[in-house]
Order: sequence, then C-alpha cells, then structure tokens
Amino acid sequence: MTKQIRQLDRVVIRFAGDSGDGMQLTGDRFTSETAQLGNDISTLPNFPAEIRAPAGTLPGVSSFQVHFADYDILTPGDAPNVLVAMNPAALKANLADLPRGADIIVNTDEFTKRNLAKVGYQASPLDDDSLTGYVVHPVALTSMTVRALADQEVSKKDAERAKNMFALGLLSWMYSRPYSSTLRFLERKFAKRPALVAANVAAFRAGWNFGETTDSFSVRYEVKPAKMVPGTYRNITGNAALSLGLVAAGVRSGLPVFLGAYPITPASDILHELSKHKRFGVITMQAEDEIAAVGAALGASYGGSLGVTTTSGPGVALKSETISLAVALELPLVIVDVQRAGPSTGMPTKTEQADLNMALHGRHGEAPVAVIAPRSPSDCFHAAIEAARIALTYRTPVILLSDNYVANGSEPWLLPDVESLPDLRVEFATAPNGDNGTFLPYLRDPQTLARPWAIPGTPGLEHRIGGLEKADKTGDISYDPANHDFMVRTRAARIETIPVPDVEVEDPDGNARMLVLGWGSTYGPIGAACRRLRQRGFSVAQAHLRHLAPMPANLGEVLRSYDRVVIPEMNLGQLAHVIRGKYLVDAIGYNQVRGLPFTATELETMLEEVLKNV
Repeated sequence: MTKQIRQLDRVVIRFAGDSGDGMQLTGDRFTSETAQLGNDISTLPNFPAEIRAPAGTLPGVSSFQVHFADYDILTPGDAPNVLVAMNPAALKANLADLPRGADIIVNTDEFTKRNLAKVGYQASPLDDDSLTGYVVHPVALTSMTVRALADQEVSKKDAERAKNMFALGLLSWMYSRPYSSTLRFLERKFAKRPALVAANVAAFRAGWNFGETTDSFSVRYEVKPAKMVPGTYRNITGNAALSLGLVAAGVRSGLPVFLGAYPITPASDILHELSKHKRFGVITMQAEDEIAAVGAALGASYGGSLGVTTTSGPGVALKSETISLAVALELPLVIVDVQRAGPSTGMPTKTEQADLNMALHGRHGEAPVAVIAPRSPSDCFHAAIEAARIALTYRTPVILLSDNYVANGSEPWLLPDVESLPDLRVEFATAPNGDNGTFLPYLRDPQTLARPWAIPGTPGLEHRIGGLEKADKTGDISYDPANHDFMVRTRAARIETIPVPDVEVEDPDGNARMLVLGWGSTYGPIGAACRRLRQRGFSVAQAHLRHLAPMPANLGEVLRSYDRVVIPEMNLGQLAHVIRGKYLVDAIGYNQVRGLPFTATELETMLEEVLKNV
C-alpha cells in the first residue's frame, strides 16, 4: 500500500494513560528518536504525585508532551496536535486541551463500561457525538499487542504491558522517526530478561507494521531537521544538565564535589545522576533528613570541597538555619531548590516559582545570599557553573532556583568545549596573614570581600568557627554593637557588589514602549508570545533575569526606559514586588499558580491587551 507523505514544520504530541502504562518511557523514547533526527525539541512530562493512584481514574493519569519542529522552538507547545489516549481517563483529562481538528488515537480495549464509569462517562464518547470535530483513530492497542506476542515466552500481563511499545511503534511510523536507538534501549533495559527484550521489540515492530499496512492511517508525516549551530548535541533534561554542570564545576575548580541530599520530588534525579560520576571526584551522600544533608554539605565546604545540597521548597525551609550558619561562616555552599507547588507538601509533581521570596529573605537575621535561576533545561548546566563560581569566589552560599518545568523538561544541548568553561580554581590559605605570625580568618580580599579559606589541619591557621558573631579580622566571638553593624553591612556588601552581567534586552526595532521581564522557566513562553506579537506587527521588548541577587547593575536604567513593564510569574507577584520596592517601577504582574507553565497563547493575549493601553 502506497501512503501519502506530508511535510510539516512542527508537531505537538501528547502520550497519556494510566500511571502504569509507561507514558513517561514512551514519550522519552519518542523524544530520543526525534533528537537523533535533528529536530529542535521541547518536552513537558506531567505525572501524578501519588505513587500509584487507583487504575483508570483521573488522579492516576500520566502524560508526556513533546513539541518538535524544523526551526528553533521555545516551549513544549500550547496544545497537542495528536493525543494518544490509553484509556477513558486519559481522554477525559486531556480533551479540553485539544484544538478542533486534532488527531486522537484511542485504545478501544480500555473503553469498557467499568472504566467509563470510573471517570463519569454515562456512555462511550467513541459512540456518541462528543468527539465531533476531532479526527478519531480507534485502535485496539491492548488486544493487538497480545496477539502480536502470542508466540513470545511472556505472560499475558507482560504482553498487555507492552502496549506502550506498540503505540510508540505506530507513532514512530506516522512521523518517520528512526527507531534503532529504541531497540538498543530495550536491549539494555531488559538485558537480564531476554524474553522481555524480544516481547517489547516485537510489540514495537507490530505497531510500526500496523501503521504501514492499515487503512486507518493513510498519511505519513515528515518534519525536517532544524537548522542549528554545528556541533555535537544530546537531548538533556534540566536535572541532568544541572548535575553535569556541578561535575564540570568540580573539574574546573580542581575540588571534590560533595553532595549531601535527602530524596525529594522533583530534585531526586540530581542525586541519582551525580552518584554515577565518582570518577570525577564526586561524592554523594543520601542523608537521613534535609537538615543532615545541608549540614554535611557545609562541613564538606569547611573541609575544602565544593559543598552542594539539593532539595525542593519544603527542604529549603528545613535547611534555612544551616544556610544562615554558612552566611556567618562565610563559606561556599550551593543550594539547589527545584521548586514545586506549595505551600507545605502542596502538589509535589507540579511546577511553581513561589520560592523566590524564601530564597531572597527566608532566613533569620540579615543573611543575604546570591540567587541564580536557569531559564531552560540546557541552561541549567551553565547556571550550575555560575553558582559554583560565585560561591567559590565570594565565599558565600548561592541558591540555584530551578523548578519542576525546567528540571523534567528536555531539549537539545550543544556540548561545550570544556576548555572554554570558566577557570574556577581557588587559592586556599597556606600561611599566617597577620602580624607576629597570627592568622586573621576574617581579613578580607579588598576586591571580593571574601575571607581566606583555610583547610582544617593546616599548621598555623587555627581559628574559631561557629554561628556566634565574629569580630572583624580576628574571628573571635564579639558582642560589640559597632562590630556587629560592620559585619552585617560587610556581608551584605559582599553580595551586592558581586559583578554580574548586564541584563540584555531583545527589542528588534528599538521602538517598543512595553518591556516583558521574566525570570527562570518563564523564558520560553514569554519569548514565544513576544515572537508572535512581533510577527503581527506589534513592538514589544523582552528581558530575562538569571541573577536575582544581586541584580544586574543596569536593570534600573532598563526598566525606566519603558512606559510599561509586565512581569509574568508562576506565583502571586514576588519578583514584581521586588522590582517595585527596589526600583520604584510600577510593574504590572501577570500571575498564575495552577501547577502548570504559561502557554504562549495566554501570554500573547494578555500582552496584546496591555499594549493597547500603552
């Protein structure tokens, strides 16, 4: 059968099913195939917080969205062009996100009376008019997979579980994806169970062959590779990129990297990834709790390592006292906060940007730290190196504010030349620096205001440590009011005078009267919305902050250059409050706390309304 081949410039696909249906694995493998083909990619995994919600229910729906194109893209896409729904719950949970005309591939085997009742369907939507306007492809995924594996040495249960590979094979055929890497992946994943390797490979090939032979799919699609800077790329998640950035920081500084961590969603993957890199001098310790984790990391810094601790918002709250101790001790420490929806336990697997206030101010006393936020999954690599650079150079804790959207999303990453990365080597104190052979642990570098870093056990460099206020230069315990005032102001000045790059403004025609300012993971949706507005003839400027403490020196001038400043945030306006207080600019906040990233469409609509009133 000859099939029509149609060229597309972009596609958004969402795989959705029960949390036991392997949708994350399916989406990840489709993404890897797409990366091999050279498309630009952006992904959005979305999974339930429950370890195992009741099968077939709405709370148990897991999905993975992948956006790929033959040009540079910034987001995982606003709405899917294709939905693969493995059961009625997956259909009902995702149907509202689909535009009219979208393709829906449904696993008809799961549309039983019982499963329909679980999600409130009185009748099957496949049999009434509720899906009019969509292109519905009913496919008996489960039973076809079981029949395809009839000759395999696997149980019926294992055969049914392979239906995600059948779906992956079908979608790989539909969009002309190379699949050799998936077959190699299956061989590695099930290496100890050859029967499962054979079954999953057979299911994948059955899905591919079904697409090739069935009348249900008469069109096959192609999306050509994107034009990208030449080099070696890999598809990478934010957590993986951040981990490799910490490894690179260790290599470039010549210091051991010590990670003290307690498992917490969505930061645990950093612990998993760093534990693989012992050969680069990385030491990982899974502590019994968050407080022990940060205490061990600070102790490692005291001993001459690059101390790192990873967590999410609830863990930062527990770590705050030890972070304050690190401020008083003036030692380097990197605290990674992969933000999630709160307060308290909140929604652990959903995204939010609501920890900014805590990062800036969430410690007792005057305890300023540097704060950095990556803007995309691949940017996590460079943000981690920058956090380590500031921590090591200025002897300060640095909070790295990632979030669930950035951490679990993925995109192509151009592997850097290691020699082009910054030199992070530090000089430890090796000899007394005071009169009469004394050591002054708080005698500061006049440029950085950093104190000497003395490794314990170095002869002649004995000094007092602890959280009680230190006397200037000597480090002795001091209750002198004037000394306390001086030390507080000096620690603040050490952060405020850290030189960071000026904020860059994207204002193509130079005539914009409105600036859209963002930070962290809002970069993609803001950028996509601004692109669309410019294509429609609107003038709009965009700027994005990586350094949140200290802020770029030119930021005040930039803000005052525009009639309107709009700040979209996944919180209730935390950066907007800082901007108003620090620069007296009446920024307009656009805020949501739904546990989901902004879509480019909603930002475009909002920004257009603001532009009409400028």
